[in-house]
Amino acid sequence: MSSAVHLAAAGQGLATAGHGFLSPSGVEIAFLLVAVATFGAAVITVTTRQLVHAALWLVVTLGGLAVEYLLLTAEFIAWVQVLIYVGSVVVLLLFGLMLTKAPIGRSPDADSGNRPAALAVAVAAAAALVWVVVDAFRTTWIDLDKGVQGSTAVSGESLFRHWVLPFEALSVLLLAALVGAIVLSRKSGKEKR
Repeated sequence: MSSAVHLAAAGQGLATAGHGFLSPSGVEIAFLLVAVATFGAAVITVTTRQLVHAALWLVVTLGGLAVEYLLLTAEFIAWVQVLIYVGSVVVLLLFGLMLTKAPIGRSPDADSGNRPAALAVAVAAAAALVWVVVDAFRTTWIDLDKGVQGSTAVSGESLFRHWVLPFEALSVLLLAALVGAIVLSRKSGKEKR
């Protein structure tokens, strides 16, 4: 009887110890699939020549990031991502496109001809970012069962203790962009008269 209990306990220990890089869970597989889709949407966002399509693909990219936050059990940050970035920033961007009368179809001006240089800078920046993140979090594992990291209390404390000034600077920048778009649209209306 005790050997059966001992074998069951050993099997339980092997089952919990067997989870790792080579045996991903369903959440990790979903995370990777959403990451690939989000990366694809981001590539389309920066390579399309239609500004409105780029803004709409940006919605898909930012929505994919919100799903990634949900998979990491950071529900508050996921909803902030949806409400602020998808709901406000992209709408403001589309508003600016409409107010400045940007071309709706394919725009030849959207490509400056510096694609090789831009690609080299993007690859170097991505490699540096991946290296920094991997080096910083090499031995850190997120415990998805606790759900404390993305809680409202932890996120709010971090935001209002360390990131208040950039948060407010971004809001002033977005307000200036909206006012600039309105001024540009009103000047073109006066010139027609």
